[in-house]
Amino acid sequence: MKATRSFTIAELEVGGKQPLFFFAGPCVIESRSGCLALAERLAELASELSVPLIFKASYDKANRTSLESFRGPGIDEGLDILAEVRENYGLPIISDVHTVEEAERAGQVLDVLQIPAFLCRQTDLVLAAGETGKAISLKKGQFLSPWDVGPMIEKLESTGNERILLTERGSSFGYNNLVADMRSLVWMRETGYPVVFDATHSVQRPGGAGGHSTGDGELAPYLARAAVATGCHGVFMETHLDPARALSDKDNAIPFEQLKALWEKLVAIHAIAT
Repeated sequence: MKATRSFTIAELEVGGKQPLFFFAGPCVIESRSGCLALAERLAELASELSVPLIFKASYDKANRTSLESFRGPGIDEGLDILAEVRENYGLPIISDVHTVEEAERAGQVLDVLQIPAFLCRQTDLVLAAGETGKAISLKKGQFLSPWDVGPMIEKLESTGNERILLTERGSSFGYNNLVADMRSLVWMRETGYPVVFDATHSVQRPGGAGGHSTGDGELAPYLARAAVATGCHGVFMETHLDPARALSDKDNAIPFEQLKALWEKLVAIHAIAT
């Protein structure tokens, strides 16, 4: 398999032959206190297990199914909260960006800018994100093949930014369903960039309940294990202290109390796979 480059995010070295790393956090910032409480627990767990962790939370879920769905606090308050997570717990932070203006603003605060799957071909957004110089997590759209990431990578590289993570989050499989093809991780690795597997969005059933999405969250740990065995460099997973009460993607979030055992398994699998 082609060698994969590595680079630094804050003080974490990712990619190449580096340890397995994790993106973890709530789907959306529901409140300052809730976000900080979860970040504190995650930071303690990452320290206990000595695993690299980047805290993930969206300040705005711009692609919710329904107009009535909770979107988050917005960019200004959301970035303030995420900056507080970094300051208090020493965790690098990642969040979604949706417009050129957001990329420029968020690039002043975030350590990683995430291009949402539905926006991965939006040229102006991809270029604006790349021009921040920050690491970019480029989510492959559910409607694209693994090799379709090539032109998107070229867009980012044109800005001089080669700090790129490619994230697999499942492919459309009929109506309101996704399938995770582990071959995709191998083909995406052939680009030479680190590959991340999004375990919780890969089990989503988009729009499965009409006014909101559902999913098969109990399957996320199994897919994560398969992805690490296949050779991904990082795992993205949304978690919550009380998933049943989560305001977004509650059917897919992994309960926090299950993370320790899962992370231990994934780290062990990674050690064998590499």
